[in-house]
Amino acid sequence: MAVNPNEDTEFNDALRKHGIIPPREPTPPSPSPPPSPTFDDLLNDFTPSELQEISQDAPDDETERMIAAYRRQRLADERKADKRARFGRVYPIGRDDYLREVTEASKINEDDDDKETGTGVVCFLYKDSLPRSDQTFEHVRILAARYPRTKFVSIVGDKCIPNLPDSRVPMLIVYKKGEIRNQIVAWGSDKERRIEGESLVQRRPNEFNVFPELEAILLVTDALHMPELPPAQGGRTDQEGDESEDDGDDDDPSSRMRSAATSTNTRAQKNIRGKKGKGDDSDSDFDFDL
Repeated sequence: MAVNPNEDTEFNDALRKHGIIPPREPTPPSPSPPPSPTFDDLLNDFTPSELQEISQDAPDDETERMIAAYRRQRLADERKADKRARFGRVYPIGRDDYLREVTEASKINEDDDDKETGTGVVCFLYKDSLPRSDQTFEHVRILAARYPRTKFVSIVGDKCIPNLPDSRVPMLIVYKKGEIRNQIVAWGSDKERRIEGESLVQRRPNEFNVFPELEAILLVTDALHMPELPPAQGGRTDQEGDESEDDGDDDDPSSRMRSAATSTNTRAQKNIRGKKGKGDDSDSDFDFDL
């Protein structure tokens, strides 16, 4: 008589007990049901004006108070975001503007920046009619609108660096606190680069592993600010969020994107201006003083 070892019978149990047939594979646990949305999660879908209407129809005073408090926090967050959104587009500059609009601009701190971290500035060097340059320019415009706390400027490549060969274009130079943080050379020359999908601001906090490469690189080099979670997600206040940022890079989601970012054609910490008097001219492809 053929024995089906997968049957759940007393006979098979006896065979398993004596090692005649292998033990049954354990039944996989049932997946846990998704957590119920919190009160803040529900409120997060409404605009401040809608929240005001909802609070008026609240079933009791406690609920009305909670909705009103959440609305005040939302309005405060929006005012803070509007104040920080100083840029939002790509600013064309000339070579004579470089020091003021790039180097010096990257030293300016936001009004509420107690740590004095400066401003991220991304200088985009391009050449008209070069397909990969034109395409990257579109990407840069999208990122400039997406991250209005970062200053994006553009300049024709050989107007910024004399005799800059087309093979080096497009180039992006990242500044923070008056220093070059990274250089991205000949972006798109090795393969077509696309920017697709939604803004990181619209994604869930655990979805930082899906993003366009250029956006990832600029996040890793600290040119862009990681999207801040609203209080509705995790129930944090602004103060708690600021303390979270102060904890350092250990919990920074940008650490998850370093492998993708560093696999592209970037050159970190390479100063194209050279460093006079320090013998570092060999570390620069182009020596010019802005």
